[in-house]
Amino acid sequence: MSWDYDDFRESKERLERQIAKRRQRGERFEALAAPAGQKKLCTTFWGQAWCRNLESYQQYESRLPRGRSYLRQGRVYNLEIESGKLSAVVAGSELYETFIHIRPLPEAKWRYIVETSQGQVGSMLDLLAGKLGDGLMRILTDAETGLFPRPEEIRFDCSCPDFADMCKHVSAVLYGVGVQLDTKPEWLFTLRGVDQSELLADATETAISGLSAPVSDLQGADLGALFGIDLV
Repeated sequence: MSWDYDDFRESKERLERQIAKRRQRGERFEALAAPAGQKKLCTTFWGQAWCRNLESYQQYESRLPRGRSYLRQGRVYNLEIESGKLSAVVAGSELYETFIHIRPLPEAKWRYIVETSQGQVGSMLDLLAGKLGDGLMRILTDAETGLFPRPEEIRFDCSCPDFADMCKHVSAVLYGVGVQLDTKPEWLFTLRGVDQSELLADATETAISGLSAPVSDLQGADLGALFGIDLV
């Protein structure tokens, strides 16, 4: 585990003792593995799209870089993605319990996405790999009409003493979602409380079987190339 230059050795050792004790008590305590030594934090369509949306909101701008650094340093533990909720433990000067509540995708917005996608999604594998037409990809990632939450739909709750609207621990967890979506893109639909199979042109068992495709088959959907931008 790496740490910022301004973290004192004593703080690091104290945190490591706390983590060891929790593991000895039988608690699951797993660091989220994030890419190190490479420019892009995420490499697939959905992971890149999540981060791009996150960085599009000006009110988050000042807090995002430190959170991204925390994630790369292995400070995010036990990230859980559920319907309408994210939770994790983040190692700062102490271990902080971090929760992020996200409203379900409004029914009207989801119905618009479903109706727009009719006939355009051939299989679950194509959907999860982001192998979609440009028009549909833009609708799914649009800040107004797409799948991603807007700031007013997100509520933060962190046990740290930082009273900022978004602390660096929350930021680290939000970036962690992008990393998770690289290998488990279906979790975005779980988070927003919708059923991705409704987007299929033909929701058969054959199409749904794409969910079991290996992670390697989901690589290579480059959102940066689509939008002509450089993504984390």
